Amino acid sequence: MNSLFRMIPSVLMMVSPILIAALGGMISERSGVTNIALEGLMGIGAFTAATTHVLLEATTPLSVWIALLVAATSGCIVSLIHAYASVSLKADQTVSGTGINLLSMGGTVFLCQVIFRQERTEPYKLGMMPGLGGIYPTAYIALAMLIATWYVLYKRPFGLRLRACGEHPAAAASAGIDVRKMRYIAVLASGAYAGLAGGCLVLTQTIQYTNMTINGAGFIALAAVSFGRWLPKGILGSSLLFGTAVALAIYMVNIESLRSLPPEFFSIMPYLITLVTLVIFSGKDYAPRACGQPYEKGGS
Repeated sequence: MNSLFRMIPSVLMMVSPILIAALGGMISERSGVTNIALEGLMGIGAFTAATTHVLLEATTPLSVWIALLVAATSGCIVSLIHAYASVSLKADQTVSGTGINLLSMGGTVFLCQVIFRQERTEPYKLGMMPGLGGIYPTAYIALAMLIATWYVLYKRPFGLRLRACGEHPAAAASAGIDVRKMRYIAVLASGAYAGLAGGCLVLTQTIQYTNMTINGAGFIALAAVSFGRWLPKGILGSSLLFGTAVALAIYMVNIESLRSLPPEFFSIMPYLITLVTLVIFSGKDYAPRACGQPYEKGGS
C-alpha cells in the first residue's frame, strides 16, 4: 500500500500533460475540427520550453514559467497552419494534422542543430521542482485547466456556440454564429493546450528535448478524447487511466517478480492498454456529428 501512495506524485506527473493535451483535442473536435496533430504540437511545445529554459535558467528564477508560456504560444502559432488548412482551405483534416506531426519531427531536430549544434537541446541543470508531497505544479495547472474548460464549454454562451458548430454548423450559422471564426478559435486554443502540455512534459519528466521526448503521448491524449466521450469528466478519467499505465510501466521494472520479463514488455504496456481500451469501449456515436467535416457556407 505504501508503494502505491509513493507512486501518486509520479502518476500525476504522467497524467498532467496527457490531460492538458486531451482537453485541447476535445475543444478542437467539439468545434468540428479533428486534430490529430496533438503529438506534433506537444513536440513543438516541448522543444520551445526546453530551449527557453536552457537559455534563461542562469539569468532568471522564472525561466520555467516563461518556458511554459513560450511553449503554449508556439503551439498556438503552429496550429494556425492546421486551422487555415482545415477551415479556410477545407483540406482533409487528417492530412493537415499529419503534416504538422511530420513538421514537428523534422523541424525541431533542424532547429536543435542550428541552435545547439546537435540533434537535441542542451540539458538544463534543474527542471520544474516538485512542491508539497512531491507533487509537481503541472498537476495543479492541469486541474485548473480542466475546471476552466468545463466552465467555458458548459456554463458560458461561448461554449454553447462552439459545441453547436461541431454538432450542426449550418444551424449554428443560421442563428448568427460565425462558424469559421469559432473553429479558428478552437483550433488555436487546442494548439496552445498541446504546446503547454509538451512544455509540462519536458520540464518534469526529462532534462532535455530529443525527438523521442513526446514518444506517443500526443496520440495517447487523442485516444483519451475518444475514450472520454468528448466530455471533460470522461477525459479526466481516461487520462488518469492512461497516465497510470505509463507510470506503472516504469515502476514494474523494479518489482522483483517481474524482472524476468523483457524490458520491451514494460515499454509497450501503456500503448497496449490504450489500444485495448479503445477497441472495447470506444464508439463513434459519441463524437460531435460534424467532427471532421469542412463547413460549407449555405450547406445543410
